[in-house]
Amino acid sequence: MQALLDLVARHKNGDAAGITSVCCAHPLVLQATLRHAQRHDQPLVLIEATCNQVNQDGGYTGMTPADFVDFVHGIAMHVGFDPACIALGGDHLGPNPWTALDADAAMAKAEVMVAAYVAAGFRKIHLDCSMSCAGDPAPLPEASIVERAVRLCRAAESAHAQTGGEPPVYVIGTEVPVPGGATEDIDGLAVTTPEAALATIDAHREAFAAAGLENAWTRVIASVVQPGVEFDHHQVIDYAPDDARALSAAIAPLPGLVFEAHSTDYQTRDALAALVRDHFAILKVGPGLTFALREALWALDAIEREWIAPARRANLRDTALARLRAAPDYWQRYYHSSGDALAIDLQYSLSDRIRYYWPDPAIEQACTRLFANLRDTPPPMPLIGQYLPQALRTLRADHAPLDPAALVMAHIATTLDDYHHASRSHAQP
Repeated sequence: MQALLDLVARHKNGDAAGITSVCCAHPLVLQATLRHAQRHDQPLVLIEATCNQVNQDGGYTGMTPADFVDFVHGIAMHVGFDPACIALGGDHLGPNPWTALDADAAMAKAEVMVAAYVAAGFRKIHLDCSMSCAGDPAPLPEASIVERAVRLCRAAESAHAQTGGEPPVYVIGTEVPVPGGATEDIDGLAVTTPEAALATIDAHREAFAAAGLENAWTRVIASVVQPGVEFDHHQVIDYAPDDARALSAAIAPLPGLVFEAHSTDYQTRDALAALVRDHFAILKVGPGLTFALREALWALDAIEREWIAPARRANLRDTALARLRAAPDYWQRYYHSSGDALAIDLQYSLSDRIRYYWPDPAIEQACTRLFANLRDTPPPMPLIGQYLPQALRTLRADHAPLDPAALVMAHIATTLDDYHHASRSHAQP
């Protein structure tokens, strides 16, 4: 996609510019993202879906790639945001949803998925074949990862040849953090070495050339590495620029290439700006935004408890916790606590497994009722300020109604503000 190629070219020419990649499928988060972009006159918004969220089988959202495009564009039309200013990306596109199958079967499914993404209009494709399938060694050798990435690139290029439009750009990388954050407590975190980062890039370049994909290689814009940022259930590993200085310097001479930083959720504003300055120009964020969504919904639930008569209350938080306990599939592999500690993890863990439950019909119904209650009987401003002070200040500054959905989006926007600041930062070390 030319806009992303131009952004990378600007960065390589010394303009410390970056872009936020919003990896989320929640409508309020996406609406908040587009409204935030309008507020700041952003010419381009990057929204991504993962292979687990969206695929030809529906993913956990129930959407195919074409469905997701319609979904995002529908939100854009509602907000009044030009869909042409949205770049859609596919994150971790590879065999991850089908690793229980042998490699040939899983890769066949992955090829269909990548082709479907490109045919639907996704133009930023992260080729991620770093996971082992049934019968594979673990960890998977880099040569196998590269070979499978080439297969997926070929499928993407073939789909583009059939459907037309702007050609896709690609992201590569074998040191890929776990989607959604670490699954266990972090015990040490090694920054990718410059030698490993350059070897990965060289291996992909050579494999693309051997497969006749030289033209596609000119559209590889980034490689995923580990800059020393991560989060688990309860802690965040903050970016330390000195630890990544050699890695940052390694990418600087390479034309047309930057790093893509995953798991940047919960980093400080200054850390995000430092990442962009150090050539981690694409900042992925997902759970950090749905965590902010949950914070705002819990705040509205608290307001309801103080303001609405018991018989009328939606009791969103109680409903959500009951549904998580009744259907533990999305969290039981990750949370190993019990009792009160489990209740804390279910609600407040930084890995934010609760994000998988927002589409649950009972939770959606409770959320709708909560919003309706607070619209029918608006709470007083001081009560809103007690629980959502920053969102209240934002809406008052805009002379906007104190609508519950608007309060939620304004709270999400406080997280987006840090990313916007980082992407525009021109600070020097």
